[in-house]
Amino acid sequence: MPLMLEEVIFDAVMILRPERFNDHRGYFEETYRADMCLRYGIPTDFVQDNHSRSTYGVIRGMHFQNVEPMGKMLRVVRGQIQLVEVDIRKGSSTYGNHVSIDVSDKNGRVVWIPPGFANGFAVLSEEADVSYKCTALYNPAGEGAINALDPSLGIRWLVDDPIMSEKDRNAQLLSY
Repeated sequence: MPLMLEEVIFDAVMILRPERFNDHRGYFEETYRADMCLRYGIPTDFVQDNHSRSTYGVIRGMHFQNVEPMGKMLRVVRGQIQLVEVDIRKGSSTYGNHVSIDVSDKNGRVVWIPPGFANGFAVLSEEADVSYKCTALYNPAGEGAINALDPSLGIRWLVDDPIMSEKDRNAQLLSY
């Protein structure tokens, strides 16, 4: 099977693993297949692709979009990240809980993050290229962020001296 379901977290976040074909030249894998996404209940109406490059110690997030909610299918093209998802779905039994997922070019994981999650990551390698497909266009008027260092989240980041944008450092607390 070209895209296998590895795990479902909070009945929503899905970790997928592409089948990888290795030989003396390297490897080949299919990182997105609409038919497989539909099989797992993942939307296929992606309208925007994003790519970020960050250096070791960078934390990006915790971002979400309430107006025109955005789902993301994320993978690491190069490097390794600690991906963290916080459940911010109102009325969810796991509201405020988080999961930490190791995503790298080595393990090949592809993660589906539906709307209703605040999304962030820390770069664990020298550099990391992160690519993600989005189900909605970026809407600055509808975006939000939770401070990734908010103690009430209880996230154990795997970097000692995080590098963050001023905007992310000044983001609201979950309890706001």
